[in-house]
Amino acid sequence: MVGQERRAYIGSFTRAGGPGIVTAAFDAASGALTALGSSDAVADPSYLALSADGGTLYAVSESTEGTVSAFRTAGDAVRLLGAPVSVRAAAPTHLTVHDGHVHTANYGCGSVTSVPVDSDGSLASAPAGVLRHQGSGPDQGRQEGPHAHQVLPDPGGRWVLSVDLGTDSVRVCSPGDDGLTVRHEVALRPGTGPRHLAFHPGGRFAYVLNELTPTLTVCSWDPADGTLRPLAETPVLSGEPDGDAYPSEVVVAPDGRFLWTATRGVDVISVFALDEEGAAARLTASVDCGGAWPRDLAIDPSGRFLYAANERSGDVTWFALDADSGLPRSAGAIGVPAASCVVFA
Repeated sequence: MVGQERRAYIGSFTRAGGPGIVTAAFDAASGALTALGSSDAVADPSYLALSADGGTLYAVSESTEGTVSAFRTAGDAVRLLGAPVSVRAAAPTHLTVHDGHVHTANYGCGSVTSVPVDSDGSLASAPAGVLRHQGSGPDQGRQEGPHAHQVLPDPGGRWVLSVDLGTDSVRVCSPGDDGLTVRHEVALRPGTGPRHLAFHPGGRFAYVLNELTPTLTVCSWDPADGTLRPLAETPVLSGEPDGDAYPSEVVVAPDGRFLWTATRGVDVISVFALDEEGAAARLTASVDCGGAWPRDLAIDPSGRFLYAANERSGDVTWFALDADSGLPRSAGAIGVPAASCVVFA
């Protein structure tokens, strides 16, 4: 966004009183966010993703009749670009922009929908394809069927991965004009409930955060043939949790030295030190997230500040990151009811 102040965008649940999509000014020196405006043009925009040039923002509507929408980012509030597009699935929870498509992970139906993007950033009127997951897991309350929770490309852009909480697996897919085709399905420990995945910047390791057990699975990644191989599983908490503990998000420092996870219920951010290659993750500390129910974590482009979208306390908190230890130090907060995610332009 050349010639414009830096921006961040915050998603929220409108059904819980959220304002929709908040546009915020971002102070790169202090990490502070200042709300500029908001748009409630679509219901429950719980997850957001930006185009490569930052001119278009895409949002899922996490509802029974799930949709994905495109927005122009110019101005102090985003502006809807065309009509929302049905993803032909329920409760899309995540999306990514990759190779001329927006892909959505649909939790309710356990599928990934691929919608073509036109040259002006708008979306085609219908999906090009819907990849439907199959399977289940041992937790009959949460794993009675597939529940796709995240979709993202690998660092090289050749593969697209979908993380499925319901089937305890990650699917490695090749993208095409008609959507995604599964090439490998990688099994994780039964009952772990994988939620989100993040890659090491070196491109050879990945980290799967599990929701049903508060653990992190370290995996090797071979970009040549799209092979993801689990290596080790480690707790994200230092002891047995006092009450509910549901991990939500994992982010990796741009320099690959540290990794952070958020866990709802206990409402903490955990700090991991990574070895030089990224093959091992060691829990070093945890800090209070500054709110309740941290649904999302995000790191600013410089890698100096960490942000938590706290759904139940209705705020986004930010932390200055210690360069030597990776320890987050509380630095501020902005009120956003039912906050669900933060992305940076």
